[in-house]
Amino acid sequence: MPKKSSSASSFRGYSDRKVETREPIDRFLIVCEGAKTEPNYFESFRVPKDVIDVRGFGYNPSNLVEKAKELKAQGDYDQVWCVFDRDDWPKQDFNNAIASAKSAGFKVAYSNEAFELWYVLHFEFLNTGLPRKNYIAKLDSLLKKKYTKNSDTIYEELENRQSTAIKHAKNLLKQYNPCNPESDNPSTTVHLLVEELNRFIR
Repeated sequence: MPKKSSSASSFRGYSDRKVETREPIDRFLIVCEGAKTEPNYFESFRVPKDVIDVRGFGYNPSNLVEKAKELKAQGDYDQVWCVFDRDDWPKQDFNNAIASAKSAGFKVAYSNEAFELWYVLHFEFLNTGLPRKNYIAKLDSLLKKKYTKNSDTIYEELENRQSTAIKHAKNLLKQYNPCNPESDNPSTTVHLLVEELNRFIR
């Protein structure tokens, strides 16, 4: 009886096996300063809903981090993210919130000055700080329609430009050396959370 070649048998054995290449899924807790804008955006990611817990509060950055600690103690999460803006919060509160989050093992997706900077970066590189109200006017122009702050469709509207936004956000951070989040205006680390969520899109 002719002997089967090892290459043929190993090929058949390989093709008969189901190869699992997906990463184990992390469970996310995403605690946002905004009650609607940021939660609506992050809840739109096509990740399994049982592994993403997005909460929106109207807290200042320091209180938001404390709330994240409280929620983390109540649940089993692999990644905890605090999402907040520089806004008009006192410099010390903003800096303390970042330090407190990092010491707790949390990650921070901050925007200086507003979360809408992340949306603008989907269209263009912006390295000049704008007042908050100017971001709204700029988005009206870029979207070619009125920007709605609490939109629940903005993720889908911007999704095909996301890689551009990530590239722009990274290039923006490179301009600050050393990095000083409270004074680096404009700057954002929202792309870091976006990249993490994208790992688990199904």
